[in-house]
Order: sequence, then C-alpha cells, then structure tokens
Amino acid sequence: MNTTTIDPTARRVPPLGGFSLTVLRIELLRVLRNSRTVIFTLIFPAALFFVVTGGDKTWDEPVGSGNEAAYIMISMALYGAALTAAAGGSMVALERTLGWSRQLRLTPLNPVAYILMKALVALSMGALAITTVNVSGILQGKAEMPARVWIASAVVTLFCTLTFAALGVFIGYVVPGENAMQILGPGLAVLSFLGGVFWPLTEGSTLWHIATLTPMYGVAEIARAPLTHELPWYAVVNAVFWLAIFVGGAAWAMSKDTARV
Repeated sequence: MNTTTIDPTARRVPPLGGFSLTVLRIELLRVLRNSRTVIFTLIFPAALFFVVTGGDKTWDEPVGSGNEAAYIMISMALYGAALTAAAGGSMVALERTLGWSRQLRLTPLNPVAYILMKALVALSMGALAITTVNVSGILQGKAEMPARVWIASAVVTLFCTLTFAALGVFIGYVVPGENAMQILGPGLAVLSFLGGVFWPLTEGSTLWHIATLTPMYGVAEIARAPLTHELPWYAVVNAVFWLAIFVGGAAWAMSKDTARV
C-alpha cells in the first residue's frame, strides 16, 4: 500500500492566487495618503486645464462633436490619469527599498495576482484623476460635447492608462527607491509635449512625425476619438506597440527580481 507524505511546512496557494480585496484597499489608501502624489496627479492637471482654457478666449471652435475646450479637457484628463497610473505602478520601487517586495515573494502570492492588484489600483487612481478634470470642465463651463461622448471619452481614457501603469511598474523595478517618480514626472510631461497631448499637431510637420513615435501619441488619439471621430490606424498601432513594450518590460523586470529569492 502506497502512502503519501505531506509536508506540513509546504505553502498552499490561496484562492485566486492570493488576490485580496483587503490588500487592494490598503494599496489604494497608501497611494492616497501620499500628498505629493495627490497634488501632482490629481490637482495639477485640473489646475493646468483652468490655466490653459482661462482668459478671454472662448475655446468654442468646433472639434468633432464638441469644441476646443472639450478637446483640451480630454487631453488633460489623459495626462492626469497617466501620471496617476504611473505613480501607482512605480510604488514597487519603494516596496523593494523597504524589503516589502522580498517579503511578498516569500509568500504563496501569485505574481499575476500581485500585478492585477497593482493594475486595479492604477485604474482606480486614474478614474479619480479623470473625474477631477471632467468636474473641472463642468465647473469651468467652456467644454461642450454630448453626454454620451463625455462618458465614452472618460471610459476610453481610463483604459488607456493601463499603458502607463505598466510603465510605472517597469520603472519601479529598474530604478531604486523614490527616484522612480522623479523620472516619471518630468518624463511624462516631455512625452506629453512631444506626443501632442497639450495641443493639436499639424499633420506632416516635423513635430507630428516625432509625435507618432512617442508613447503618448496613440493613447491620446484613442482617448479623443469619441470626440473627434478620427482614429488613424497608425495611432492604434502606436498604442498597442507601447503597451506591449511596457507590459513586457514590467514582466521581464519582475521575473528578474523574483529570481533573486
């Protein structure tokens, strides 16, 4: 008769790979408690929208189903959500510095469940950033577009932020400590400038050719598509390409970090 010996010290994989709503809530609260993150990712884009669309200019030139102010509002919402998602993802840098990542690797937590929780935190924070900018657009009163376009652009923008959540995780694994956000903050601002997020680009210009190669260009075109009714195929290719690059980079960096245990 065969007998099976059970090692009492063996780790059992928890349900759903260790995915936990409690951990998810703690992660979200941890990000919200960071005042610097809240200021630069939630307040700054809304303030920037007020600055750009303020003054005597009406910003009522028609753009697709709305006007120029609506175009800028969607762009600022994307910028804020991208910053927020990247900040949430880059928290792994601080976790590694404090030894929390190593502690998690000693548990049965599935890396996929861990990344999923990070993505949900990034989406939640991105939703807050998008809501903040959209509420600013309502209060400011210059942005005009149908309600269905308003909702569609917000939803599309939210899912576009996954690209920058992956970028944040990747940077968090390759850059030590709190330096991650010091790189991501200015870096995303430059990419937004080059990618035509802050204002429309003239097709065929030198800056336009540069923009089509940047990570912000494709997602910006997708986010504004419900308003403009225009979505070039190369913008979709750009968005998919950079999403694959950042997700692949994050997975590679995580696998290298995990292999150290």
